[in-house]
Amino acid sequence: MKLSVIVPVYNTAGEGKLEYCLNSLVNQTCRDMEIIAVDDCSTDNSWEILRRYEAEYPDRFRAVHSPVNRKQGGAKNMGLSMAGGEWIGFIDSDDWITPDMYEVMLARAEETGADMVGCDYCLTHEHSMKVGQVVPNNKPSQAGVLDHEKYASLILDSGSLVVKIYRREIILGCDSRFPEGIFYEDNALGNTWMLRAKNFAYIPKAMYYYYQHEESTVHTITRKRCEDRMEAGRIMIAEANKYGYLEEYYKELECSFAVLFYVNTLFTYMFGVKKKELSFVKALGKEMRDTFPGFQDNPYYLERFNEEEKKLVRMQQKSSLVFMFYFTLLWTYRNFRKKHK
Repeated sequence: MKLSVIVPVYNTAGEGKLEYCLNSLVNQTCRDMEIIAVDDCSTDNSWEILRRYEAEYPDRFRAVHSPVNRKQGGAKNMGLSMAGGEWIGFIDSDDWITPDMYEVMLARAEETGADMVGCDYCLTHEHSMKVGQVVPNNKPSQAGVLDHEKYASLILDSGSLVVKIYRREIILGCDSRFPEGIFYEDNALGNTWMLRAKNFAYIPKAMYYYYQHEESTVHTITRKRCEDRMEAGRIMIAEANKYGYLEEYYKELECSFAVLFYVNTLFTYMFGVKKKELSFVKALGKEMRDTFPGFQDNPYYLERFNEEEKKLVRMQQKSSLVFMFYFTLLWTYRNFRKKHK
């Protein structure tokens, strides 16, 4: 078997989302592949849909049911335990891909000797093959035989896991598996797998369709989601310690942690969580400071964040109370201006 594609599924039956995803998989021009769809204890009829596809495509479709909800990481781990392919890929069950995506990626691997292949995705609000806003996931400079400079660049800008395929031993030859019970599971261990690759091939073409809807992880902001993001950041650093690459890529990991654990969490919490608590913001800032005391002097941090963001971070690091008061006033004023233009 050339390729195993793992699809974590949870309540995506509505509006034909799940079927649109699965149709893009069973109709791939690459036939030497298996689709392992793992139902994460859905409460809609997702499981019945998966069983129907398994009956229709018994040679290449496997429907697996988890008796408890383990979140995407747990569903992916179940799929990994059953994967038989030389290559492994992932796709979210509300997204879809071009008919030749996996054939193109495997061919590029064959041409280049790569053991990790990636492409771009596009954002879309409709179920069609019309290309939406293209999001480049990597850079040509990151491709080729991987060295320190390329690894460092990939830690900073790794691109999404779902637009990549990995040679089997990169993932299954590693002890680490996705954390379960949290979102942002890809961020937690993506670096560990990526640093096991020796040669990366990048195809600057959008072959993955990332469906935008209100229920998706990135559009649903709760305190639990913020805490999940923080936990993913902690695991990311624990992985670097475990496998001994924290020191070599300290600056890159410091910046990545500041983005994932702290800055994105801080601003999404302030924007999206209705009942804001001073104790949460204080604890967030303190843990960032304790983990990486000099993060505000990190060259990547200085380069990648704008002046207003850095000003707000400085303010929060000095006083969470002043920060929360100022942030609330600032965005109240901006919303007022926006409504009365």
